Amino acid sequence: MADDRDQPWARTLPARVAREAIVRGVFDTIIRTYARRSVSGREQLDPLPGPVIFVANHCSHVDTPLVLNALPARWRRRAAVVAAADYFYGDRKLAIAVSLAFGTVPLERKGGRGRSSTDSLKPLVGDGWSLVFFPEGTRSRDGRVGHLRVGAAALAAEHGLPIVPLHITGTHDAMPTGRNWMVRPAGGGRFARHTIRVQFGAPLQVAADDDPYETMERVRLFMASCGAETTPDPKLAARREAAASSARVASGRPS
Repeated sequence: MADDRDQPWARTLPARVAREAIVRGVFDTIIRTYARRSVSGREQLDPLPGPVIFVANHCSHVDTPLVLNALPARWRRRAAVVAAADYFYGDRKLAIAVSLAFGTVPLERKGGRGRSSTDSLKPLVGDGWSLVFFPEGTRSRDGRVGHLRVGAAALAAEHGLPIVPLHITGTHDAMPTGRNWMVRPAGGGRFARHTIRVQFGAPLQVAADDDPYETMERVRLFMASCGAETTPDPKLAARREAAASSARVASGRPS
């Protein structure tokens, strides 16, 4: 069932053409004014037919245009960014603006409206759209990667889609939470720029019976391998112990 706050017109051809001009012409120029941008690992996408689920860490409002600009054109033009419904869709003008500029779709952060929080995204996946998730659910206040929610993994398992993890660095300093515009490096001078990096990881194949917590642990481990300070999901250890206990019982071994 589609979310009635969604703006489906934002996925029409005229809107996609306008968005390409906004993302590539306006936001890329702004980002390059304040930061040197480095993108690596895009070749990981070459063998994939699409769609996929992109999963990235989140420190700043600049992350969304940064990720869209980092995507090759054929992916960017068929990618929808999953956005917090309570933050971006409470005001109609803001909902229209972000839908046009970034191709956002609303998602309940707390799984409201009496259904799975990702149900409204299923028609997009069925129509061949890739999705960009920021599974921490909010921007990091200190640059650490917070614990990763499992909605993206559950959706990937249900539809047989690969997850492509992305790790972003530098945006916490370039536009931290609480700022409405990018900033220069402290003490760096009028024309100093931050360094921002986006790294694509190898696609993670997700099977229908894969535990979504284990899948997101694979994403976390990729981000940790990129040098990120990450937060393991506190539920994962308990789930692993429960699975091990069940296996011992099934085999007749003492627990």
